[in-house]
Amino acid sequence: MDMVVNFKKDETKLYGFLEGEIDTFTASVLREQLEDVNITKGMEIELDLSKVNYMDSTGLGILVSFYKRALREEGKVKIVGLSKRLQRLFEITGLSELMDIETDKKVELSNEGI
Repeated sequence: MDMVVNFKKDETKLYGFLEGEIDTFTASVLREQLEDVNITKGMEIELDLSKVNYMDSTGLGILVSFYKRALREEGKVKIVGLSKRLQRLFEITGLSELMDIETDKKVELSNEGI
């Protein structure tokens, strides 16, 4: 399955919608898209993973790298919409303690029409 990344910006936030499988074969798409994000001081970025049905360690590594870069640039990243399976992945790796992850939020902006 392919990896699709779409971004939508409003006045205060950048919303990223990820869809598909994030693994060794598709991770380059995600990496390139996240590297292209211009992070500015105080910027809030919300990554919606509700349509990600699989992620391996490669995907986790890319998200951690992006999260660290955002911190260096004084931005904020929040990950939302994790399935139970992805929640467990973040928990067993300890990333749920380090990263801003919101598990019960219904995403306010839809990926439709982007």
